[in-house]
Amino acid sequence: MKKGTMKHILIIKTGSTMPSLRQKRGDFEDWILTGMQSDKIEVTILDVTKGTSLPSPEHLSGIVITGSHAMVTEHQDWCEETAQWLRGSFEKQIPTLGICYGHQLLAYAAGGRVGNNPNGLEFGTVDVHLNEAAEKDPLFKDLPGTIQVHVSHTQSILNLPRIARILASNSMETHHAFVLGDCVWGMQFHPEFDAEITRTYIGEHREALLQEGNNTDRLIETCVDTPHGSRLLQRFAAIVREKI
Repeated sequence: MKKGTMKHILIIKTGSTMPSLRQKRGDFEDWILTGMQSDKIEVTILDVTKGTSLPSPEHLSGIVITGSHAMVTEHQDWCEETAQWLRGSFEKQIPTLGICYGHQLLAYAAGGRVGNNPNGLEFGTVDVHLNEAAEKDPLFKDLPGTIQVHVSHTQSILNLPRIARILASNSMETHHAFVLGDCVWGMQFHPEFDAEITRTYIGEHREALLQEGNNTDRLIETCVDTPHGSRLLQRFAAIVREKI
């Protein structure tokens, strides 16, 4: 899908999934588009890892930043350039959603600190608890107090930007969701994943998980499909449409 004359959602692609999974199921942006029901809104995808230039933010009605197998702490050129671009987009108050790597990149761009999660790896289908701020948040407010989501990450936000508000957490991850201002959200969990994708990621990281004492068979067995991720993606798309 290419942009027309109207404003559109920009998906900033910061990486790809494993080749075997991509061949079978598509890539991060495909899962995001499916979750958002993207036929109702115009979308452009730009892969910043290939040096693609980002457009002027005023031409956008929404921004989504994908996950990645890269690490924000690697400070690759394309990462630093995207972070600088995001700093310029914040003042425009464009509805923005960062997922996993994108969540960490948003925090880094706004002055937060990212590093290895001191609690270790978090993979599987987990419970995430929403706080009082989430009850009034336009993206999270219609969800129950505890939601099941899919996770696959080794790094986390260690220090949240001063201007950010935490919306969700659990025992493994203090900053599972946050908001900057009124419409820039980060999610450490993957709203675009389903149980099959999550099981694949557990299998791919089996050795590292075992080394930390995780029962990978149990993690795989407890992966279940959940409606909460797609509800968040659809609600984000609805917020974007409301601002067009």
